[in-house]
Parts: sequence; C-alpha cells; structure tokens
Amino acid sequence: MSSMGSLRGASPAVLEGSLKINGSNRLNISGRVAVAQRSGLVVRAQQSEATPETTRRSVIGLVAAGLAGGSFVQAVLADAVPIKIGPPPPPSGGLPGTENSDQARDFSLALKDRFYLQPLPPTEAAARAKDSAKDIINVKSLIDKKAWPYVQNDLRSKASYLRYDLNTIISSKSKDEKKSLKELSTKLFETINNLDYAAKKKSTADAEKYYSETVSTLTDLLAKLG
Repeated sequence: MSSMGSLRGASPAVLEGSLKINGSNRLNISGRVAVAQRSGLVVRAQQSEATPETTRRSVIGLVAAGLAGGSFVQAVLADAVPIKIGPPPPPSGGLPGTENSDQARDFSLALKDRFYLQPLPPTEAAARAKDSAKDIINVKSLIDKKAWPYVQNDLRSKASYLRYDLNTIISSKSKDEKKSLKELSTKLFETINNLDYAAKKKSTADAEKYYSETVSTLTDLLAKLG
C-alpha cells in the first residue's frame, strides 16, 4: 500500500506509458497484458516478443550444424576400410590332440559322447590310466599336510580321466574280462568317493582309511589291465 501511495504522488511524466488513472477497481489478466487496478490506478506489464532476426539466426545455426555433421560422417565413411567376411572356418579336428575339439559343439552327438577328454586307443588309454593312478596315489602327501581342498581337487581331476580311460579299456576286453574289471572299477570309485567325502569332512582318520582302500583296489585293477 505504501508503494501504491508513492505512485499517487508521482508526476504525470513518470506515470505516462506505464500508469493510467481509472475509476474502476478491477484486476484483469489476459494474454500478455496484466492489469492491476485499485483506487483509480492501472499498472500494465507486457512481455517482449522475440524478434524475427533472433529466430532466423537460430534456424541458420541449426542448418549449419547439420551440414557440418553430415560432412564429418561422409568423411569418416570415405576413410573406412571394408571388412570382408568369408566362409566359416573348417573344423579344427584332424591334428594330433584336436580330434574331439568340436565334439562339445556338435549337437548331433548324444550328450554322453560330447566329452572334453581326448579319446585314445585302448593301449594309449591304459598308459594314461596308469599316470592318473600315480597322481591319485600321490595325494597321500596332501592328506598328511591336511590340505583338504587340494586333496579333493586332485582326486576329482584325476578320477575323471581314470574313469574315462577305464571305460575305453574295458569296452575292448572280452566278455569274461569285462565282468571282473567292471566290478573292480565300481569298487575303486566307491572308495575314491569315500576318500573325497572324508576330505570334505576334514577327517584324518577316515581319509587314511579310504586312501588305503583306494590304493589297494587301484593296484589290483592295474594288475589285471597288464
């Protein structure tokens, strides 16, 4: 109210163009003009519009940016080196040690035939089985150190090779030999499983017990294989 009162005392030159005297007490707001009228006083406020020149400059700037971007993309595409895509590579099998490298991806094979182990002839499988047997026997030092995770890792790694090679060897034997070898093989892996469980429990007494049984059965089996 004090500001309004001060406006009443202002000279007509100050109020011209911005203040008009009116006898009405209304508050009109429409479009870009806000009119506050009270006690014969009118205050008008107008919003300035953007000039056509500013709009024209903005449009020209956008067009120039688009042209520059298009020129840059064309330059990059011009310098790009094309990549030739040829036929799929040939199967990797055929070289020594790679005969079954594609078996894992060959969906036409049964799941049981898609092994990651390299199939070998019975004679070579017997030699690899003996190496696996030696590694299983060598876990005794890990049992003495009570390095139980390492005992389990070595047993599971070498037992997988041994099982695979024993199946190859047994399948090549005669019917009478297969029966006894299968019985020994089944007994061997039962004792290996018991030894693995003893290592999981961290039981030294059980580990030594099943280790002795594993070595005994493994020796009998290897003797029959020759």
